[in-house]
Amino acid sequence: MITIKQVETKKEQREFVRFPLDLYKGNKYYVPMMYGGEFDIFKPDYPFNKICDTVCFLAYRDGKVVGRLHGIIQNDANKKWNRKQARFTRFDSIDDESVSKALFESFEKWAAEHGMEEMIGPLGFSDFEREGLLIDGFETLQTYEEQYNYPYYQKLIEAYGFDKDVDWLEYKLFASEETEDKLFALSEKLMKRFGLTSHQAGSTRELIDKYIYKLLHIIEEAYSPLYGTVPLNQETIEYYIKDFKTLVRPQDVITLHDKDDNVVAAGMMFPSISDAVRLSRGHITPAFLYRFLRAKKHPKVLDLGLIGVTPEYESKGIVAILIGILIDRLRNKGVEHLETNLILEDNVKMHNLLKHFNKQYSKRRRCFKKTVAL
Repeated sequence: MITIKQVETKKEQREFVRFPLDLYKGNKYYVPMMYGGEFDIFKPDYPFNKICDTVCFLAYRDGKVVGRLHGIIQNDANKKWNRKQARFTRFDSIDDESVSKALFESFEKWAAEHGMEEMIGPLGFSDFEREGLLIDGFETLQTYEEQYNYPYYQKLIEAYGFDKDVDWLEYKLFASEETEDKLFALSEKLMKRFGLTSHQAGSTRELIDKYIYKLLHIIEEAYSPLYGTVPLNQETIEYYIKDFKTLVRPQDVITLHDKDDNVVAAGMMFPSISDAVRLSRGHITPAFLYRFLRAKKHPKVLDLGLIGVTPEYESKGIVAILIGILIDRLRNKGVEHLETNLILEDNVKMHNLLKHFNKQYSKRRRCFKKTVAL
């Protein structure tokens, strides 16, 4: 018999956070979240808990945890998109439809009680968080920014009546020798034509103080029309900046400025820390710190985080300049390849951008949707 409990006690919080670590123990592709940071979602002062309705469920069989699910009503997203949707994330389960059915029934009942009309997921509080269910590419190490899951998860979700809403694709990107010279020439030409200059902060402090807010504004402006995006307030921005401070390197953040020093385009990459986090199972240990600092200082792989261009410059080919700089990173900095994160399958602009690279298809993820029927 399956018992569903809403997470309330400290013990239940620990069980909720620990369950996927046990479920994926020994899996060489799974990259957990940082263990300590996961407890933030239970804190009253967590920025998103102030603007969202949330619930966490645990599934038990014979007193043992066999599944979990995190439900979110993202009020700002619903207002922006004129929807009544409840999001699910942090869904993990053993391969048993009775477990997933019990979790989704509890989630659907909660969504109905809050007046929601649809359930969607996996989606987090914002598009800066892990989203989408892995449906292809199970034998590939995940980026730290995205989530791994077993192949049977799709069966469990679809068995409850969820259907595809959107898919995202991910790629490994390699420098293309055939296009390098042409691309650099085009970049230089565009920079001169539009009076643009590229900027790179000299330190993390300078990056945070001088560039990060401008960069996030550009990213939010560029990504706003895309699926599932959420407007961020000052407090949520500050929360994400804390993570950026830890991971980002000044040399991996590029901004393009016009003649009046306005930021018109930005790109952000992150050193891949997947192995460091995977081997420590998300715990901060001396061994983790050693691997993390080594990966940050001498990365072999860079995760391509975000690229954004203001609407004014979007149609002027400015992305070619950013691509040129990215290729320079590949060629001159000892980086073997770039890993993209999620790219919507119908995002024509991004797929056109990738034509400048030798690319290797890596993974596909899906967001599901179901009408609330209870």
